Amino acid sequence: MTFVSTKILLRDLTPLEILFTRFVMGYVALFLIYPHRLKTKSLKEEALLMAAGLSGVTIYFLLENIALTYTFASNAGVLVATAPLFTAILAHFLLQGEELRGNFVVGFLIAITGISFIAFNGSFVLQLNPLGDFLAVSAAAVWALYSVLMRKISEFGHSTIASTRRVFLYGLLFMVPAFYLFNQQLDLSPLAKPVNLVNILFLGLGASALCFALWNWAVGVLGAVKTSFYIYANPVVTVIASAIILRENITPMAALGTLLTLTGLYISEQKPKGEPAGVGEQS
Repeated sequence: MTFVSTKILLRDLTPLEILFTRFVMGYVALFLIYPHRLKTKSLKEEALLMAAGLSGVTIYFLLENIALTYTFASNAGVLVATAPLFTAILAHFLLQGEELRGNFVVGFLIAITGISFIAFNGSFVLQLNPLGDFLAVSAAAVWALYSVLMRKISEFGHSTIASTRRVFLYGLLFMVPAFYLFNQQLDLSPLAKPVNLVNILFLGLGASALCFALWNWAVGVLGAVKTSFYIYANPVVTVIASAIILRENITPMAALGTLLTLTGLYISEQKPKGEPAGVGEQS
């Protein structure tokens, strides 16, 4: 769904303008919901929050938004959905209790096949856009790093909303130099168009404030790898939204892709027979 909204906004706004505006809105929304200061206990905690803001907000979304200017939303949807694989690999080496299992690999392969069917919607004319596709894959890897960082941050016991808000703040601070780097000025006049205003509100309040807070909470409860499985659902929602909003056609191949994606998600979540409920998960 965010790919669709971003693609619409890119007609009138730059990737950096979209990114900065949505996270300012997200920060304000989270402050209104929980107007309490986050008190960190060490420089290590602050450094991890800073790294999460740089990776999960600034770099990830710059890569994703710029990728959408060079490649198709369908390509980006498939490539960004490889994030669970990167997450599993990073978590295996950096987090305790996050093991890389065979069923995850099988589920990933099935899900990514389904995602490809969905995204290309039955059209097997592969249109590669090297720069855009590379940026999309890079975004997936950066999101994996962000998820691992948030798993570590969740262990500090802070409020999820307060932690998310601090991450947003650092992300916004890191965006400021980007305006100078790309020689851009913030022009919000295109938001006077109702279609642009609706989409930036969705990205700022829904996709940023609400979804980030929920994602960070889930990472703390389920672990980085298990939470990342649900990224598989993104292309499903994207294609459905594209059909409704952008009037894109959905073929029977897309329905098959949906089934494969959900099957892959189910397999990825299964534990090996005989493994106790608590093994391989963090709580």
